[in-house]
Amino acid sequence: MSENKLQWMGLYPEELKAALAEMGEKPFRASQFFSWLHKGAYFPEMTNLSLTLREKLAEKGIDQPVEMRERRVSQLDGTKKFLYALPDGNCIEGVLMRYHYGATLCVSTQVGCKMGCRFCASTLDGCVRNLTAAEILGQVQCANRELGEERVHNIVLMGSGEPMDNYDEVVRFLRLVSHPDGLNIGLRHISVSTCGLVPQMRKFAQEGLPVTLSLSLHAPNDQIRRQIMPVALRYTMEETLDACRYYIEKTGRRVVFEYALIDGVNASEENAEELSDRLRGMQCHVNLIPLNTVKERNLFGVTEAQVSAFLNVLERRHISATRRREMGDDIEGACGQLRKKIMREDHP
Repeated sequence: MSENKLQWMGLYPEELKAALAEMGEKPFRASQFFSWLHKGAYFPEMTNLSLTLREKLAEKGIDQPVEMRERRVSQLDGTKKFLYALPDGNCIEGVLMRYHYGATLCVSTQVGCKMGCRFCASTLDGCVRNLTAAEILGQVQCANRELGEERVHNIVLMGSGEPMDNYDEVVRFLRLVSHPDGLNIGLRHISVSTCGLVPQMRKFAQEGLPVTLSLSLHAPNDQIRRQIMPVALRYTMEETLDACRYYIEKTGRRVVFEYALIDGVNASEENAEELSDRLRGMQCHVNLIPLNTVKERNLFGVTEAQVSAFLNVLERRHISATRRREMGDDIEGACGQLRKKIMREDHP
């Protein structure tokens, strides 16, 4: 499959209408085509389009730009880890988690990542390229095919990659996935993660997209954050938190702070006290994450006692916080782990 072909799924309805008009087709054909694409259909399944039109569309572009390459199912909690194949031979990951309120899919926004956070396996081999909006949406289509009659209910852009580093395609994806004639997933059911690219965060606050913003904070001060997150060398914690306050002001949505507890780095009760002082008065929630050990970086997780002690400090100081439920531990559920393993098998 040629990587230079147009990815039809990444076009807005009006763009499809213009493209099909150039092919001599009437406007209603674009609506039919958009509907089929967003149902996850392939060209042969688009039965109300003529065979001639389908052949023309297939010649110009790709129907579904993401294919399932491998799946793993957790024996512990039923979490599914997906490895997807892209048209250019690259691969990306996704995780499908089941909660009482519906299926949640974690999607990737880049092939790899260049942010360099020391605790994340996604960044170990750098960033190969950005994903297109169609390739981000294609991950949702793949998951829906796995679910059958059920559908993805919530989406978190927390897989491989930094969403704000792929700003335009991520915003296009959000507008497409929430389109009433498409999957129509409510934006309030979507979370977008960032390590803290401040200018993009401020721009994103003005997009009119009421998604939940999740900031990878992971430290109570600049000194610790700079040790584990290179982005902290560009933007101070105060600049980053000010951008979060701006997002809250513009959207009315609270910000979620992701905080991976790393033994001997950021997990002491003193760290928790400093963090609570930083966040006091903000409309926010802290999501505590026991670290998945990254052996390549000599970073290790914490005990349950350490998690409880940290959480107790935040709660005592009236900071909304929870310990994130760990899912998919037996199937390499954390970002980048499966892709890295498969890459090593493919290129020993």
